[in-house]
Amino acid sequence: MKKASVYHRKNWISLSGSFFFFLIIPFISMGQQIKPKPNIIYIYADDLGYGELGSYGQTKIKTPNLDRMAKEGMRFTQHYSGAPVCAPSRSILMTGKHSGHSYIRGNYELGGFADSLEGGQMPLHEGAYTIARMLKERGYSTALVGKWGMGVTGTTGSPLNHGFDYYYGYLDQKQAHNFYPTHLWENDQWDALNNHVFSVHGKIDPKTATDADFEKFRGKDYAPAKMTQKALGFLEKNKNKPFFLYLPFPLPHLALQAPDEYVKKYIGQFDEKPYFGENGYAPNKYPLSTYAAMINFLDDQVGIIMEKIKKLGLDENTIIMFSSDNGATFSAGVDTKFFNSVSGLRGLKMDLYEGGIRVPFIARWPKKIKANSVSDHVSGQFDIMATMAEISGKKISNSDGISLVPELSGRKQDQQKHGFLYFEYPENGGQLAVRIGNWKGVKRNVRNNPSQNWELFDLSKDRNETTNVSAVNPQIISQINAIVKREHTHPHILDWEFIDPKVSRK
Repeated sequence: MKKASVYHRKNWISLSGSFFFFLIIPFISMGQQIKPKPNIIYIYADDLGYGELGSYGQTKIKTPNLDRMAKEGMRFTQHYSGAPVCAPSRSILMTGKHSGHSYIRGNYELGGFADSLEGGQMPLHEGAYTIARMLKERGYSTALVGKWGMGVTGTTGSPLNHGFDYYYGYLDQKQAHNFYPTHLWENDQWDALNNHVFSVHGKIDPKTATDADFEKFRGKDYAPAKMTQKALGFLEKNKNKPFFLYLPFPLPHLALQAPDEYVKKYIGQFDEKPYFGENGYAPNKYPLSTYAAMINFLDDQVGIIMEKIKKLGLDENTIIMFSSDNGATFSAGVDTKFFNSVSGLRGLKMDLYEGGIRVPFIARWPKKIKANSVSDHVSGQFDIMATMAEISGKKISNSDGISLVPELSGRKQDQQKHGFLYFEYPENGGQLAVRIGNWKGVKRNVRNNPSQNWELFDLSKDRNETTNVSAVNPQIISQINAIVKREHTHPHILDWEFIDPKVSRK
């Protein structure tokens, strides 16, 4: 009898414990449903100019999905990439450090264009604190799908070494010149594509050129389409837990290559002549139509991603951001004047004038970001890490950026502003730029002439940087010089050290 009593008491305790367990689980689940971690998608275009979307004034290229994203979210008018070329912009975005502090400051090329010479760019150093690493620490599944440009497999720069659970795409930017490559990379493994080998920088003779000659610069597997497939797979696999998807599409960077069905939408609309490869990159029979088609294709991929998020029931818990790594390009069949690619701004890719670094930025998050809103807040891509930190639950301090969450959520009065934006670029002669409020200082050819005078522009009156007013504003030039002296740190390679601290700055 005593044994039975003990047994029943133990059994009751066991059952009551189980009851308590099953009782508490629904409350835990309810708590998770009430306040889950937001999903984050950051889509990055490659060489997309400030004026190449309909929502930013484009009239010749169709971008209905990105225009809808702007109508359903917030469009920024004064947002800057970290640098005027690919690799440093990507480093600045990923690490939240401006170009005076960033580990990677230029397109430092390694290897060659052939598959056997694939070497990538300067690898990101071991232990770098990236957005992906930060979010992984906070319980996010992380993926990179697209173009990396900060180190190839076998180096410290592999995405797997920097917080990404999964990656797919181009590691080497030189390989990304061809949208029909022989392979892409998936988690440090070669993924062969159904494309023949050809030199993307070949030429054809204008006197003998045939349709077959142009066709040689095309293949069957279009790399950006493969990327979208992999991105959709990641979203499906991780739909039940918080995720971060970094989606740096290689479009519309040269070469001019796009699927036929997209090019045909534009053929006949423009007065265009064939491009025969005389300035590098692949020849193309319809260069204007193909360039428009590439942006149109990019826009469709954004639409596909947004639609997938809706189908998964994640729309209200997912912030989607879109921007570009720098301004529009300047050669090889691309006609930026025809498309008004930088909306009249001065400069293009490789310039620290506005056309080289002012880029589109759109953020969409239903019920969190007011629909069809426009922000004139001055911001940069080194702000994105701080923004994602606050979105994911905890602010960070080891960043040059400022969180944009107050601006995005309509609390403009709470939005901290930058005292300045700082830019340095060691290539194309060596350039510096500093923005203080509406003042913008630009110094070119610093490598050959460190004492070069500053140009100064008042962007509130002169957004296109046409009138240099440095001579009548010496006090602003003094402020700019002080910022350069304070913000420039020595890079780890001599190639990127173009500022001589011994020379007085004028």
